[in-house]
Parts: sequence; C-alpha cells; structure tokens
Amino acid sequence: MRLLVFFDLPTVTNKDLAEYRKFRKFLLKNGFIMMQESVYSRLVLNNNSSKLLKNQLLKNIPPAGLVELLEVTEKQFASIEYYVGSAQTKVIDSTKRVVEL
Repeated sequence: MRLLVFFDLPTVTNKDLAEYRKFRKFLLKNGFIMMQESVYSRLVLNNNSSKLLKNQLLKNIPPAGLVELLEVTEKQFASIEYYVGSAQTKVIDSTKRVVEL
C-alpha cells in the first residue's frame, strides 16, 4: 500500500514557515518522498504499519492549514498516468546585457 499526503500550509509569517519546514522534515525523516510540491508518498507494508504512521502523522500536523491523507494499493498507485507539459520558450539564454538609461 501507499500513503499519499497532500498539504496546503500557510507560509505568510515566520512562525508559519517554521511549522511548514518542521512538517516537511517530519515527512522526509519518516521515509516519504516528494512526488510534487506539497504531495508526498510512502510505501507501507501492511495495515499495522499504516496505522502507526497515520498516528505519528496526526501528532505532527501543523495547527494551521490543510493536510489530507490517501491510502491506495500498489496496483492503484502503479496506474498513475504522467503528463508532462512542453518546454518553456519564454526563457532567453543569452550572455548579452541590455542597459537602458
């Protein structure tokens, strides 16, 4: 099974940023890997390890913001379809400098 954690935490104040960093470090320390910004996943072996991890997660959720948890089977997780957008063409790669006075 896989546990997917989705979160949207405020980052307005220094306290918010500290809570965000603390929660992210908790996820990384406990074996979660980042799939996208604010989306992390972890492989769990059975229901008991899933329950234990969920309890640890509940103890470390920041007081503000939104955290969602989804448990899926490996078969469901393997059926993820990835779509990648086209390359950005607005970036100018040049060594020339322009100075307007």
